[in-house]
Amino acid sequence: MQNKFTFILLLCASVAFAQKKPLDHTVYDSWESIGVKKLSPNGQWASYSVLKQEGDANLYFQNLAASGKINVSRGEKMQFSADSKFAAFLIKPFFKDTRLEKIKKKKPAEMSKDSLGVINLATAAIYKVGRVKSFILPENEGSFLAYQKEPVLDTTKKATAATPKDSDAEDAFFADDDATKKDGKEGSDLVLRNLLTATERTFPNVTNYALSKNGRQLVFAVAVSKKDKNNKPGVYLFNTLKGTTKTLVGVKGNFKGFVFDEDGEQVVFLGETSPDKKEIKDYSIYFNSLSLDTAQSLVDQEIEGMPANWAVSGDGTLTFSKEGNKLYFGIAPVKKEKDTTLVDFENAKLDIWGYKDDYLQPMQLKNADKESKRSYLTVIDIYSSDPKIVPLTDLKLPEASILNEGDANYVLASTDFGNRIQMQWTAGSIRDYYLVDTRNGNRKKIISGLRGSVFASPGGNYIAYFDKTAGNWSSYSVATGKTISLTGSATVKFANEDNDVPDEPGQYGLAGWTADDKQILVYDKYDIWSFSPDGKSAAKNLTNGFGRQNKLTFRYLQTDPEERFIGKKSEILLSAFNEVTKENGFYKTSVSNSKNPELLVMAKYKYSAVIKAKSAERYLYDKGNYTNSPDVYASADLKTETKLSQTNLQQQQYNWGTAELVKWTTPKGHQAEGILYKPENFDPAKKYPMIAYFYEKLTDGLYAYNAPAPTPSRLNIPYFVSNGYLVFAPDISYETGYPGRSAEEYINSGVESLKKNSWVDGTKIGIQGQSWGGYQVAHLITRTDMYAAAWAGAPVVNMTSAYGGMRWESGMNRQFQYEKTQSRIGATLWEKPELYIENSPLFAFPKVNTPVVVMANDADGAVPWYQGIEMFTGLRRLGKPVWMLNYNNEAHNLVLRQNRKDIQIREQQFFDYYLKGAKAPVWMTSGIPATEKGKTWGFELTDEKP
Repeated sequence: MQNKFTFILLLCASVAFAQKKPLDHTVYDSWESIGVKKLSPNGQWASYSVLKQEGDANLYFQNLAASGKINVSRGEKMQFSADSKFAAFLIKPFFKDTRLEKIKKKKPAEMSKDSLGVINLATAAIYKVGRVKSFILPENEGSFLAYQKEPVLDTTKKATAATPKDSDAEDAFFADDDATKKDGKEGSDLVLRNLLTATERTFPNVTNYALSKNGRQLVFAVAVSKKDKNNKPGVYLFNTLKGTTKTLVGVKGNFKGFVFDEDGEQVVFLGETSPDKKEIKDYSIYFNSLSLDTAQSLVDQEIEGMPANWAVSGDGTLTFSKEGNKLYFGIAPVKKEKDTTLVDFENAKLDIWGYKDDYLQPMQLKNADKESKRSYLTVIDIYSSDPKIVPLTDLKLPEASILNEGDANYVLASTDFGNRIQMQWTAGSIRDYYLVDTRNGNRKKIISGLRGSVFASPGGNYIAYFDKTAGNWSSYSVATGKTISLTGSATVKFANEDNDVPDEPGQYGLAGWTADDKQILVYDKYDIWSFSPDGKSAAKNLTNGFGRQNKLTFRYLQTDPEERFIGKKSEILLSAFNEVTKENGFYKTSVSNSKNPELLVMAKYKYSAVIKAKSAERYLYDKGNYTNSPDVYASADLKTETKLSQTNLQQQQYNWGTAELVKWTTPKGHQAEGILYKPENFDPAKKYPMIAYFYEKLTDGLYAYNAPAPTPSRLNIPYFVSNGYLVFAPDISYETGYPGRSAEEYINSGVESLKKNSWVDGTKIGIQGQSWGGYQVAHLITRTDMYAAAWAGAPVVNMTSAYGGMRWESGMNRQFQYEKTQSRIGATLWEKPELYIENSPLFAFPKVNTPVVVMANDADGAVPWYQGIEMFTGLRRLGKPVWMLNYNNEAHNLVLRQNRKDIQIREQQFFDYYLKGAKAPVWMTSGIPATEKGKTWGFELTDEKP
């Protein structure tokens, strides 16, 4: 009877598997993911969004003390009110409507716009208003909401088509109404809503606005209105409690950058009243406080301390010190007016590359707009009887950060001036660091020629830094001017123990500081250490060495984004990762504790960042693994949890898969590991084709969820697994000078290890990689014929030509990549030419017998696409089966969704033909002539052979 029952169960299970269908390319758009998650300040309400890859999202509100759940279709950008009674959000237009408008090539002003939603969490009543471009809720208190509406659409004009051909449709969708572009100063209605009484007050023709953190002050700029002559331009301050309005500036101008101090009693902003036709505007900084009737010009070009031919920058940011007595802002050299007398067609257009230039011309051109807007940190004592500004940075000392929230008498400034050229081959900069006095601008150099990272303590008392060359942490005391080594005598390494690039290893990071800068908490590979920055106390392992003993990596979990110090006596949360099992979870401990951390949970899941309620012990996160789609959970202690969402129920209909860790020993005796993905209906009695997908190290993602999606060009693992493939993702460790051999050592041996299983069809194995993975694909097929098919995305095949090439996206030369980072040669082309040749697949193409597809896109900003051309034309010249896909005007990794969908189909058809014996598509057998481009895509299957 027992055997009969067991047989029936097995039969039912087999039928269940048989009924599940494989994934196809139509499933992508509806597949869900978790978007933004938030908790109300009191911890009673959770909000999260569930997104679709293509389609309308859903925003959910769930009462954690009850069972109610509210769903708002298409909601996004949600914020809770400070009192946890309300929430505001935007409601996107229907996806189908936006799509149709894009098809009709409507202008941005004519596109459907967002709406505003406001929910009363006590009653679940939702107030909606259409055509809203932005909203603000006060951060700390208050029951007001400010929102700005889109400009009124002029329906009397005939709708006209279209954004220019080269415009970005996505950017255009979020652009302002055309009416705002005529002179750049046309505004729209700003509405202030009392959430408790539901009353509203409207301020017309507003261009910019801000709300104080306590919600008591609303400042806004009003532009000239051609329709309402009674609407006076200027800047106004509205007191939300008294209902009174104060005129700060009563003239026409461009006013922006409104910033309140912490208490909402002072406000500053940038403004200019230059003539409209003046190209370079003369900005000033305006200031107002409760005791002033109007705004005063606090800083202008004539103020004492302003360098000659410098002025207030209209692109800088304004920052009050915490105490509100100092203001930090930006100044910049006065720009030159454009010479309108020059005749365009009579002047040469060229770039001149000079060997003494700090940066190569492509990088200069890439950053030209950013550099034209660069401002230099400056400070003013607002209440000084002798008003003057103190420049803290300049052209040769351009970077600075404020200390102790701006209240310190110093800022930390740095420069790489004089050391910029070598960045071309070192990948990192060498910097000098200074303390600059905010009272007089005096500078004191505290660190010279550092390759590494610098961190100021929250209280501004110490400057901690990691020196990559020495591999050590040090601390500089602002008060004494002394520097001490924190980790120089430590028994463990604080530099990356697993570094396998030809550069000095980097640091593991900094957890934070305890109150009053008493202790600095630093990570090693596994544990967290406490050091006294003045060197007076012995170092302490806060996690008691438990991490290293158990191969657990502990990291501090900061759940308060405004936290400055880590409490010494209070409990702190730690994330944990098990290096052996790849499990994730959480522990807790305290800075004063001398015991092992206490386990909260370790599980075969991958967790998102943890969010904590501002005023309650309530946590929100999502978790998932390869077989379980991520869902949202709420917890009071990270031990017990309540599941809030249920995503991707349709997954149950499909033949999914499993992920397991596999281990083997390489020919040189290295212990290796990788992930093996199997179909859910895996049958060990069958033989399966297998695809090896690789990059560098992937096993830490053993418990990551992989949604079926059109990828940027990575292997679509769930799709292939669902359709009867095994997928193998091996980890690779590298030997400097021999990246190609390293790939052989780990990938080939891992595949050979798996081939020993009867269920692996050793004659039907493919390989796939993108970028660095694409290079390794190209290398492997020159060394072995064990692979039946190969797919290389954006590969480098000729390191000798790529070494001097450009990464056009950043304007960086590629030399650093070979000498110091991923390509791992560790020498210049002239020092070790033999290594560049050995690691360049191009020179071994005559040995290739594996059919291969190359993706090389003509707008690739990382790998020059001529590398793909060299691969294609070389193999074609040798009569090898090769195809190349060039997605026009596409990046290194595909961006446009239609291109991502396209490559999924081609990749499936290619591997199905060579690994499953399926029919070949037209694009492989006959190609697509240029005359048919955009008319046919060649997906049709034929009986012809490639």
